[in-house]
Amino acid sequence: MLPAWTSGSSRAWPWSSPRRALFIETLGLPLEGEGNDHSSGSVPGSKHFGLWPLSQAAESCFGTARWPAGRVVPQASIEFEVANAEAVSAAGAELQRAGFELVHQARTEPWGHTVARLRTAEGLIGGISYAPSLHDDSTPDEPGRDR
Repeated sequence: MLPAWTSGSSRAWPWSSPRRALFIETLGLPLEGEGNDHSSGSVPGSKHFGLWPLSQAAESCFGTARWPAGRVVPQASIEFEVANAEAVSAAGAELQRAGFELVHQARTEPWGHTVARLRTAEGLIGGISYAPSLHDDSTPDEPGRDR
């Protein structure tokens, strides 16, 4: 498995006004959204950057709005983009063969993003993903391959 690029990174945490003030008002990141969901595809050097409320991280990983007791609460997430949805399943299987425990197998989210996730002992949520919206004709689908 060799990811094409880092498809996204997010700060996972309980949402609050001071945190919003840091990222949006003080740092001036071009984050858009409503309520607790703020992200952008316009942060230089990143395909996607977001502030991921802990309740949404719990919902995406475990199907519930509360992070499970007894599990390390994540501090951040990072996802690595692969060439297509089938490559997500293959990468998840490769991670398992290497001894990593997946939070969930490859699955397609309601917005069309296919992802398999794991969690490190330190609390990082890692993902292997395919987000069709991040692929276009000017971006190589595979490392070292130009279109």
